[in-house]
Amino acid sequence: MEDLTSKTVAVFSRPFTVPGFVETLPAGEYEIETELASPPYQRNPAAWKASVLVKLHPRISHPGLARTLTVSLADLDQARARDKLTGKALSDFFLEEMLADPMVQLVMRADWVSEAHLRHLYSGSRKSDPNLAAPPSKTTARGARDEESIRAAENEGMPTRPDSPPPLRTRLAAGKT
Repeated sequence: MEDLTSKTVAVFSRPFTVPGFVETLPAGEYEIETELASPPYQRNPAAWKASVLVKLHPRISHPGLARTLTVSLADLDQARARDKLTGKALSDFFLEEMLADPMVQLVMRADWVSEAHLRHLYSGSRKSDPNLAAPPSKTTARGARDEESIRAAENEGMPTRPDSPPPLRTRLAAGKT
């Protein structure tokens, strides 16, 4: 008969969690058993999902109690990926994912932000790099001009009014209160 499980060890360098289990598991080595194929008694092999049996460390309060946890293979892989991507590696991963996004690329082009500038920002370096300074913004002057054009179009045909009310002395002298 074929062996339907594979036994291996997963090493976590930091405490971790898995979905559906409220306890935070401590860092360390965990023996895991993975089902390689659906069990022979499975009625619908297509609906079968790979699961992993994780042998948990005993609690301090119950040192002789053996505990196991069954999780999906995807959840365990995600926990291992989060463990590997700690600190700087996680921000590098995030940056690469962000730079691969076409919408982010579009916004970067519109805002005149270079990939080098973003990499510098995410590097954690607090020093400003004059070579990465953003080019002078054309949008500020263009924005003011566009805003004035919009304001003129909105008020077209409306009577003009002074920008500020006349001084109080002028109104009092004219007999208005």
